Amino acid sequence: MSAAELYLDLLIRTLTNLIYEDPNMDPWSAQAFSPAKRAVGQDWPRVAHTMVGVSRLENVVNLVIQAVHEGVDGNLIETGVWRGGCCILMQGALTVLGETHRKVFVADSFEGLPKPDAAKYTADAGDQHHTFEQLAVSLEEVRANFAKYNLLADNVVFVKGFFEDTLPTLDTGPLAVLRLDGDMYGSTMVALEHLYPKLSPGGYLIVDDYGAVPGCRRAVDDYRRAMGIEATVNQIDWSGIWWQKPRNAAPAA
Repeated sequence: MSAAELYLDLLIRTLTNLIYEDPNMDPWSAQAFSPAKRAVGQDWPRVAHTMVGVSRLENVVNLVIQAVHEGVDGNLIETGVWRGGCCILMQGALTVLGETHRKVFVADSFEGLPKPDAAKYTADAGDQHHTFEQLAVSLEEVRANFAKYNLLADNVVFVKGFFEDTLPTLDTGPLAVLRLDGDMYGSTMVALEHLYPKLSPGGYLIVDDYGAVPGCRRAVDDYRRAMGIEATVNQIDWSGIWWQKPRNAAPAA
């Protein structure tokens, strides 16, 4: 492995805390550390800076590198960041590649998930994500996590607020990588409606919760159907998916 590959591998191991093996804190399974669950993001770590697991982090690195090597125009964004791990990894990959002119948008309420608006999004009826205090991580904490890796820089842009308030007017410029981790139907649909048109031809769309949350899956399927998107959906692990926007697509909005 090259020095860059070793650095990114160590960054993934550190972000998932495979180094010190902190226990799980989700309310429905055993609390002990499980390397198998941590590998595929099936627990809520007490200390680690991400819960998406090794497989989905490796996917982030691979697609950022591919986007850069393929000359895809634009910045990077994640909607729904928890402790910031995926965005920290994006920034680490850009730094290794010498691409720090590209921005990394870190979009989150930094207050947890919104209460479901079942009148507007029926698929979110009864959703309980807003009740989990573990999912609320402050902007100050996420910013501090970037600093711990020496990856807090001017190209990192924090976007605070619920997506329906921030994304419609957010000026991201064209996007090379768009990662969605909003869990709910509404959060996923709002992000797709306002950000997917900004994804450059050849850019990459990643959805974290497609296999884990039925509402998220439905939002993705509904949007693809409505927009006539036929790009091949690639599975990452039990939950995550990605696809590449066709290179002959219209330029990003």
